[in-house]
Parts: sequence; structure tokens; C-alpha cells
Amino acid sequence: MDQYLGKFSGFLYAAFRIVSGLLFAQHGAQKLFGWLGGMGESGGSAPFLSLMFFAGLVEFFGGLLIAVGFKASWVAFIASGEMAVAYFMNHAPRGLVPIQNHGELAVLYCFAFLYVASRGAGTLSLDSIFGKPKKAD
Repeated sequence: MDQYLGKFSGFLYAAFRIVSGLLFAQHGAQKLFGWLGGMGESGGSAPFLSLMFFAGLVEFFGGLLIAVGFKASWVAFIASGEMAVAYFMNHAPRGLVPIQNHGELAVLYCFAFLYVASRGAGTLSLDSIFGKPKKAD
């Protein structure tokens, strides 16, 4: 498969970064603005200056920055850490395995953003336009 898709790896990585960043931003929009179904049964937003409010800031603005590829390595590293904290604070106490404690999405985001942090923004990013391209190219 590498012989076919390998030549598109830079663009496929960019698609991965953009899509995962935009999906992550949607979680932040729920927490900050109550959009897209909001939080909990009431569909509201997180209380101002609460832990969920700060998580929403990281998710919304961090997701957008990752999607456009601006300082993507640093932002993705912070987002990865936020997801690790979310997993161990909210999900791990409810059970040992992520599928049992409903933490699989937090784990997936954590490792996806750790990958983005290690690889940089790559092609189709503001970092590649305004600075030197990162390792992904």
C-alpha cells in the first residue's frame, strides 16, 4: 500500500491534523458555548473559570490552531496532556479499561495529538507558510 499512498503521505497527514483538530474544537464549543448539544442533559456550557471551562479553552482554540497548523507541535502537546489528565481524572476511576469507562476517545485524542506534537504541522499549515516546515514534509 505504501507504493500507492506513500506519495500522498504529506497530504494525508495534513488531512489527519485538520480533521482531528476540527473534531477536537467541537468538544470545546460544547463546553464553552453550549453549541452542538452542549454539556450534559441540560445542553448548557461549563461554568466560567471552572476546570471544564479551561478544558473547553484548550479544546476549542487548541483544536482550531491544530487544524490550521499554527504552532501545532506546542498546541498538540498541550492538548495531549489535557486529554491524559481528562482520562485519569474522569474515566480511569470508573474502570480499568477505556472501553468500560468510556475513555477511549480521550485516549485516542491523547495519542493522536502526541503524534502531531512529534511530527509538527507539516504541509497545508500556517507553520509551513510563515516558518520553516516541520518534520512531516
